[in-house]
Parts: sequence; C-alpha cells; structure tokens
Amino acid sequence: MRTLARIVSGHRTAWAVLAATAVAVALLFAVLPASEGDAAPPSGVPDTSQSAQVTDLLSRFPSADTTVGILVFRHGGDRLDDLDLAAIDDRAGALAELSTTPQAVRPQVSEDGTAALVAVPLDAARADADVAATAASLRDAASADLPAGLDALLTGPVGFQDDIANAFAGADFRLLLVTVIVVAVLLIVTYRSPVLWIVPLAVVGTADALAGRVAAAVAEPLGISIDASISGILSVLVFGAGTNYALLLVARYREELLLQPDRHRAMRTAVTSAGPAIAASGGTVALSLLTLLLASLSGNRALGLACAVGVVVAIVFALVALPAALVVCGRGLFWPFVPRASASDAPDATAGGATHHAAPRRGFWDRLGRGVRRRPAVVAVSSVAGIAVLCLGLSGYAVGLSQTDQLLGEPDSVTAQKVIDESFSAGLTSRTTVLVPSPVADEATALASDTEGVDTATPGETEGGRTRIDLQLTAEPESDAAFATVERLRSGYADAGGPLADALVGGSDATAYDTKVAAQADVDLIAPIILAIVFAVLALLLRSLVAPVLLIASVLATFFASLGASTWLFQNVLGFPALDTAVTLYAFLFLVALGVDYNIFLTTRAREEGLVHGTREGMVRALASTGAVITSAGVLLAAVFAVLGVLPVVALTQVGVIVCLGVLLDTLVVRTVLVPALVFLTGDAFWWPSRRASGGRRGGVIGGQRQAPQSPAPARSADASAATNRSR
Repeated sequence: MRTLARIVSGHRTAWAVLAATAVAVALLFAVLPASEGDAAPPSGVPDTSQSAQVTDLLSRFPSADTTVGILVFRHGGDRLDDLDLAAIDDRAGALAELSTTPQAVRPQVSEDGTAALVAVPLDAARADADVAATAASLRDAASADLPAGLDALLTGPVGFQDDIANAFAGADFRLLLVTVIVVAVLLIVTYRSPVLWIVPLAVVGTADALAGRVAAAVAEPLGISIDASISGILSVLVFGAGTNYALLLVARYREELLLQPDRHRAMRTAVTSAGPAIAASGGTVALSLLTLLLASLSGNRALGLACAVGVVVAIVFALVALPAALVVCGRGLFWPFVPRASASDAPDATAGGATHHAAPRRGFWDRLGRGVRRRPAVVAVSSVAGIAVLCLGLSGYAVGLSQTDQLLGEPDSVTAQKVIDESFSAGLTSRTTVLVPSPVADEATALASDTEGVDTATPGETEGGRTRIDLQLTAEPESDAAFATVERLRSGYADAGGPLADALVGGSDATAYDTKVAAQADVDLIAPIILAIVFAVLALLLRSLVAPVLLIASVLATFFASLGASTWLFQNVLGFPALDTAVTLYAFLFLVALGVDYNIFLTTRAREEGLVHGTREGMVRALASTGAVITSAGVLLAAVFAVLGVLPVVALTQVGVIVCLGVLLDTLVVRTVLVPALVFLTGDAFWWPSRRASGGRRGGVIGGQRQAPQSPAPARSADASAATNRSR
C-alpha cells in the first residue's frame, strides 16, 4: 500500500496515473461491447428440478413451439350486452388471423356475463423474438373499433412477459439518473463545497460505466446472462460502495491536510492509512458476492459475478484514480472551507510506525463516545432490546409472491388476471404439464383429476414414450395454493409407485415452486460461507478472534432487525403479502458484506489509535474521527439502495427497502453505540489473542512486538488551530 500511495500522490506520478487511467478506460470502452442482456430475468431453475426436465422434454414435442396470448374483455364490471358480445366476436376473428391455429380462437363468456376471454395460440419462437411487437399487434387487433366502455386487456404468458419487459425498459437510465442526483446532493451536503463533489462523482460514474462492460465480458464466456435487474443492482452497488470509499478517503485526506502543509504527503498518508481498510472492506464484499457462484439458481450466479466485478472496479478507481485526481486538483477543491496547516503541524511518528493523531475536537461524536464509555452496559442492553423489538416483525415472515403481486401498479396483465380470478377459474392462464410414461397415461390422468386443487386434466400428444397431460389448477398462478397443488401432484405420483413414479410435473407454477425451493437452498448453503469469509477477513485484519465474533453478531442482529421491520412494513403499509424468492439472500448478502464495511472502518481506526492511547480511549478517538464520515457514507448508501424503488418491480423495491433500513440501523445505532459499548465492556480482551497497549504513556506488547512508551500529543499552535477553525 505504501508503494501505491507514493505513486498516486507524487508530483509527477499523479499526472501519469490519471493519464494511464484515461487511456485504459478508453481502450476498454473501445474493445468491450455494450451489454445486451435479457430485458427480464429468466427463471434459471436447476437442471435437476422436475420443471427444468419437463421444459427440456417438451422441446421435443410437436407443440413445443407454441405460446398463448390471452385477451380479456370487460365493460367496467357490468354485464356484457349484445353490442359488446358482437364486437368481441368480431375481434376474435381479427385475432384468429394472428394465430397459428385460427379455428381455436373463440370467445369464452364468464358465467356471470361480466367478462369474455379469447385465447390466441402463437408461434413461440416468433413471439419470444419480439415480445413487444407481438403484444402490440394483439392489443391493436383486440382494441380496434370497440364500443364505448368495452376494454381489451392482454394477459397470459405474452402479456406478463411484455409488462415485465416494460418494467425494466429504460431501467439503466432511470436508475443512473436518480442515483446520480441522490449522490450529487448528498456529496454537496457532506462536503459543503460546490466543487469537491464533482471529482468523486466523476470517478465513481466512470467506474460504474466500465463495470457494466467488464462484467458482461467476464460473464459471456462462462455462459452467464446478465439481465436488466442485475444491471440495475450492479449500478446501485458500484455507486454506493464507490462513493463510500471516496468519502472515507476524502475525509482522511482532509484530516491530514489540516496537519500537513504538503498535499502530496497528506495524500500519501491518507492512502496508506485508509487504503487497507478500503481494500479489506471491498475485498470482503467481493469475496462474499463470489460465493453466489455456488448457487443453484442462474440468476444468483449472475448477480454474484457481475457485482463482484463491479466492487473490484470500484476499489481500483477509489485507490488509484481518485487520489491522483484529488492531488492534481489541489486544496482549492475544498472551497470555501479550504483545509490549511503550517509546517509545525506535521505529525510525529510514534513507536512501531503508527501515525500519531492530535486529540480530536470535543464535538458531538467525541461526547457521544465518552457518554457510551461511562455507561456501556446500559447502552448495550438498550440497543439489543431495541433490535429485539424490530425482530418481532419476523413473525409475519413469508416468501413467495403470486404472479399478480410481482409488479407494482396495475399493468394490463395484472388487471386482466384479477378479472379472470373473479369471473373464470384463477388458474386458467397458467400452464401445468405432467409428463408420464405413455402406458400409464390414463391412470396418471385419473390421479391428477382426483388431486385437490386440479380443475381439469386433459391427456395430449405423445413423444418419445411419454404422454403430455395438461392441467388447469384452481389456484391463482404462482400462489401458495398453486405450489401446494404441485407438491400434492408430485407426492401422489411418487407414492403410487411403478411407472407412475416416473411422472414429472412442470409448467409455470412448478417452475416458480422449484425456484422458491432452490432459493431457500441457496440461502442455507451460501449464508454460512459468507459468514466464514467475513470472519476470516476480520480476524486477519484486526489480528483478533474476539472482535470478529462480536462484529459479526452485531451485523447479524442488524440483518434480522431490518428484515423484521421491513416484513411488518411490507405487509401492513405497502401491501406486499410476502417477500420475493430472491430477496432474503440478496438482503443478507448486502447487509452482512456492506455492514462489515463500516465496522472495518471504525475498528481499524480504533486499533490504530489504541496503539497509542489504549483500547477504550482509542475507540473514543476512532468514533470521534470517523463518526461523521461513516454516518454520511451510511446515509448515502441507504439512499442509493432506496433508488431501486423507482422501478415497478416488487423484488427490487423490497431489496432496496430492506438494505436501506439495515444500513441506517447499522450506521446510526449498531456502529455508533452498540459496537463501541461492546469494546468498552470487553476492553483489551476485544483484541485477543493480540495484546494491546493499555494507555498512551505506558509501553506494551502489540502484535508480539515491544512498543516504546508513548509521549503525549504535541500541542498545536494557535495559528494551526485558527486555520483549522477557518477550514471547518
């Protein structure tokens, strides 16, 4: 890190670093193609699941190349009159011209007479090639010349695919625009400068743009597809993490500028001091993300790879491009509060090579730290009690959203599905398919018909010794009731034994069910690995076994508290009945990995200060020095993740809300008072098995090396103090 610090902060080398960075970025943009991932995420269920096997086998059937668009006609909830029915018949004729089987396109009127339905079989390859055009042609044909008050709504596979694609249409631009505005405003407020924010934002913005292309280039040869939802999370993560690292570096740089007249030396010290914490925290996030490559769902693997690449790019730009840019621009970037110092303010080196820091001002964070130090037990118990209250929301924890609950607002597909639920069979638009050995097709059909939750079971075509049975369920697509029916079908065939045990249950509901099961399996596998990685990084960085345990416990408490609070908020305020299948894993990953960031920033500074002032005083000084910048970073990161709510996709909104609440809780409560309280309660044992110096004036053994007695911090000159006050 010292070598890197000398290069990025040198009088001439800083310019060279900026030039080399510009050339490298230009070359990468020229060589790497722009990402052309799917508009909407694929299911990505494991190949071993029954639904994946059914999908593979169905590809060999004659009807494999068909899909369906379903048009629902309604007249504001009133009964359809003769004029309406005549218009619907006319529109069915127009829709038949778009179908692969025109004779099958016939209107179905509900028993209550308030709605009509027209199913339009389509060529799957052609529809999937351009879903938007297919959906537009169906809507145009169904809506032409309708009587006043009669509406035509598209749903079914084509309708939902189109609405999901529309939800992500322009996602990158909207997310980027809102994220840039949020980051810019918060940086201006934090730095209190109309100029300084431009440099970090430009550096992080470049990192974000480059990260997307690098991630796509790395993913392509591995057969991993990066869709619009992953691109959105990647952009938010790079902006959030990159800006956090920038805040930490700039804060340390400004602190050194108040003591060091030479800005190049100040940046060298800042990179040397803050660089290891930035690299360690970013490395922890990247390693945690890479554990998703072990996941069974392809979407999880894609997210892990893309975001790990993004974090690495953010670290490189934060430790290479940003320091060089800040040094080249000079102190004037901080205008109007330009930090200045006289030569007499240069810090002395303490024994062991640690940087000596002047006593922090008696500001809010210093007073808070000393207040927690006086009553650490009370603070710790109160904090834990508050966290426990938030965890009570977990009593309503549930996973799995029905198809109509996955999009915000009222797109046509959702509205039409609700009409079908009320006027027809709720499962009419979903596809559940059973593939059975042909000799037992009749028995399999009878078993399915007798299964609770199955409305109809119709045997169909045969291919490769297997017969296809098409089922219509009574439950809403992708609902818990539909999942229960899928479970009953699979159990029924397995219990029947013989050839019936070879039956495979697939289709859209089965795919959603297998996705839910695989998502829980991924959580069970990956969560312990992430915790092990975090423990190892903290143990190596802090040279302690006690500190990692306490810090991980605090982060886990934050996760469960934020998950509980969010669950209550979703169900009682926002109206989300459950979490999307991927949300729990994503929230755990981001909160644990990013939450450890702030603990790393705080405890590494506490360790540095503790070398001179002892464990307890070192924590007070660390909190006083880092409190403002870490709180600013936490608020900024929380706001950036909240930006995910601009997309009308429930899963992304839920991830954004949980991470936002978790980061705020971690920043404002856990890291601010609970972690310091734990350090005050444990004292030097916090660093076990490393033994720490117990005070600033006494020698001690630190990390196995004898330390010389320390001298008090030199008094600062009146001129330096005045300069400090002016700069602040």
